[in-house]
Amino acid sequence: MNSLRFTALALAIWTAPLGAMAQSTAEAGDWIVDARLRYERVSQDGLRDADALTMRARVGYETRAWRGFRLLGELEGVAELDGDFNDTINGATAFAVVPDPETFEINRLQLSWSGAEGRRAVLGRQRIVLNNARFIGNVGFRQNEQTFDAVRLEARPFAHGAFTYVYIDNVRRIFGDDSPQGEWDSDSHVAQGDFDLPLGKLSAYGLWLEFRADAPAQSSQTFGLRWTHEWEAGGFRPRVTLEAATQSDYRGVGDFDLGYQHAELALRRDRWTLTAGGERLEGDGARGFSTPLATLHIFQGWADVYLTTPPDGVRDLYAGVSYTTTPWIADRPITLAVTGHDFADDGGGADFGSEVDASARMALNDRVSLEAKAAFFDGEDPRFADRDKVWLSIEYRL
Repeated sequence: MNSLRFTALALAIWTAPLGAMAQSTAEAGDWIVDARLRYERVSQDGLRDADALTMRARVGYETRAWRGFRLLGELEGVAELDGDFNDTINGATAFAVVPDPETFEINRLQLSWSGAEGRRAVLGRQRIVLNNARFIGNVGFRQNEQTFDAVRLEARPFAHGAFTYVYIDNVRRIFGDDSPQGEWDSDSHVAQGDFDLPLGKLSAYGLWLEFRADAPAQSSQTFGLRWTHEWEAGGFRPRVTLEAATQSDYRGVGDFDLGYQHAELALRRDRWTLTAGGERLEGDGARGFSTPLATLHIFQGWADVYLTTPPDGVRDLYAGVSYTTTPWIADRPITLAVTGHDFADDGGGADFGSEVDASARMALNDRVSLEAKAAFFDGEDPRFADRDKVWLSIEYRL
């Protein structure tokens, strides 16, 4: 990456808070500042250990509203500061992968409008996260964010119902402009209705995804329902999530019919949260249920073994616990979490392996946070190599 461009971006981030304070009295727009320094280590059977020290910096500005209109622009740069690793485009294939290549790009450039009854329109390069990001997300964990050249329309025509439509013209993926897979031309449509019920919230969605030019095998049409409900009972706060979807070929690309199911129960009391659930993505022997636009890192374990669903599908049974301490360092709490996963094929007959994930996160103040994470995957199928991953990061947000 051109060091001058990254230096300029870093300088902009350093001076942005001053600019924001100077303009706040004039009721100007909002500065957007986000920087993250991260060390990642990956040990994977069959590859050399990877060590990566990378820096991500974003700076942007959104104007104040004028007759409902706002204009937002944001630059993003990722620099490789040190380490030996395969960033997916540097040719270092002997090393384990850390998919954070150097890049400098326009991350977002959008015009938005907001009106009455929840009406909103966004045109341009934008961040899109729907529901829990299982089907559409920004892949926020990686240094280079996934954004979309898209049109998004929203409305809430009645008190208990909202509707969203998105047309996606281009997907700006995490691999950057120098990668042949850095962008996907798209002719895709997404529609969703969200309904507040007497018990919980129901979302009905459809995705018609076509990437015929760059990734035809990822084209599909998917229809699903997602229901969530949280309530209070005797000092506990249970939350139930149920979701199911079906996926098939779209516009003559392939010939398949696959399913997806997810169920989760979370139980929160005071500073403790217990979670247990299962997720199943079917396979037909030739391909697996696909979610190519998802934030994949937060599903099926942090080791990222199943970014692509195996042809025989994958079933993930998991259970976890998290605890938030009383404030102590800088009068801030620390959130500790551990989750265990058991992986198998979609029928549960073939053992794929197991994984343990752990994390600790705290905020030093309203702008600076620290995080340590680790993932330990033990494979039982030769297709899925054993691997351990560790992350240490510090993040600043204005």
